[in-house]
Amino acid sequence: MTVTNLPANIDHWAERVDLAATFRWVERLNMHEGVANHFSLAVNPEGTQFLMNPNQMHFARVKASNLLFLDANDPDVMNQPGAPDPTAWGLHGSIHRHCPHARCVMHVHSIFATVLASLADSTLPPIDQNTATFYDRYVVDEEFGGLAFESEGERCASMLSDPKKKVMIMGNHGVLVIGSDPADAFNRLYYFERAAETYIRALQTGQRLRVLPEEVAEKTAQELEDYPDQAEAHLREIKALLDDEGSDYAT
Repeated sequence: MTVTNLPANIDHWAERVDLAATFRWVERLNMHEGVANHFSLAVNPEGTQFLMNPNQMHFARVKASNLLFLDANDPDVMNQPGAPDPTAWGLHGSIHRHCPHARCVMHVHSIFATVLASLADSTLPPIDQNTATFYDRYVVDEEFGGLAFESEGERCASMLSDPKKKVMIMGNHGVLVIGSDPADAFNRLYYFERAAETYIRALQTGQRLRVLPEEVAEKTAQELEDYPDQAEAHLREIKALLDDEGSDYAT
């Protein structure tokens, strides 16, 4: 069963367990990128203090206890022992500093989302239920400027001011999603990758696409937003599967 007892000197244990489970499952789905890519979770009301994966640790080894605790307003973070990856700090630190609504931030270079981000037109038309989920709920970053160090992170954070836009299709880069907690963000990340795969495979047929009318796409997106407890159930089942396997993610 999932460990729920709080170890000494480690705060935010339940949040750590949930976030660690998402790392393990994203690795299982082969949506990770070796020892790159990062997830973070705000743990204070202002959103400026957050948990994040250690520098260059494989997702399959992330545990609740080894997640970093960082302060986006601490200018000395990168000078301390166990400092985070510089690009992770640049991107996630900037978002948590400027976007308090972005409680959980997940950034990956998953295959189909990255293929979408590599197209000259990286928009995602609503051609099925999954793609309609994201209708008018994403932004496309068309100004990729290299690795996400501080200035690039600040630029990306400036594009997330609208709380309705919870996905950033990072042109020439990958995808970034935000959510209210790990369950919400992971569920969004999972379904965005599924949606991107559907779209890319549909393009590969060379046939005309059956694009939903705008009003139907919006109705579908709203209905899915209001669908009860799907994200929570998704993560609950993932944790149950990991627990049944004896995974150490919750240690």
